[in-house]
Amino acid sequence: MKKYLIACIACATFLASCSKKNDAPALQDGTSVVITDLPGDTTTTMGGGGASTFQNLYFSFKTNGKVDVSDEDKKTTKWDLAFTGPYNAEVYVNSGSYQYNPGFGGPGKGAVIIIDKSYSQVTTAPTDAEFDASDFYKIGWDNGNGRGWFFYSLDNHIAVPVKNRTFALRTADGKYAKLELINVYKGNPPVVTDLFWPAPYLTFRYFMQADGSRNIKTR
Repeated sequence: MKKYLIACIACATFLASCSKKNDAPALQDGTSVVITDLPGDTTTTMGGGGASTFQNLYFSFKTNGKVDVSDEDKKTTKWDLAFTGPYNAEVYVNSGSYQYNPGFGGPGKGAVIIIDKSYSQVTTAPTDAEFDASDFYKIGWDNGNGRGWFFYSLDNHIAVPVKNRTFALRTADGKYAKLELINVYKGNPPVVTDLFWPAPYLTFRYFMQADGSRNIKTR
């Protein structure tokens, strides 16, 4: 009986492990850059007015990592993405033309277009004319308008990522890219029910076409 119980426990553990592994999205495609658990401002919390005091996190496609950006650097092309706002979950692409963008007044050519398709299905970037006409400036909370990357409940204050939504980008330097924002919680859990789950730890993936073409196919 003892051996039987041990075998059952081992089997259950194995199945649970497989289930967790299968539930995790297959992010690696051999072409994209995958960033997992990038720490944002983990010293600030949502309580006590902290939502408005999260320090910006700046990210560069050139270095594939976080970059330190001074006030002078904001109006340069040193950075491509700025993770701002509560949980660092509101994302700007470096643009000098939008007054609320951290890069306002600088040379950044950034622009964003929402594409309601899975990341792998987005293979060609929009044209410059389409980017120039876009009125979408910040990737953040989808409050029912279909224009964000996560749903957010004012009842439980938990962010839930939107599935199959990709963001086509024109970068600070005028190149083309695509971006999938995946999670703001540590470990990229499939479901979060705990308000105090460690955050912000950002998971996302992107592909930038280095040759300047609009080809952003990754699979």
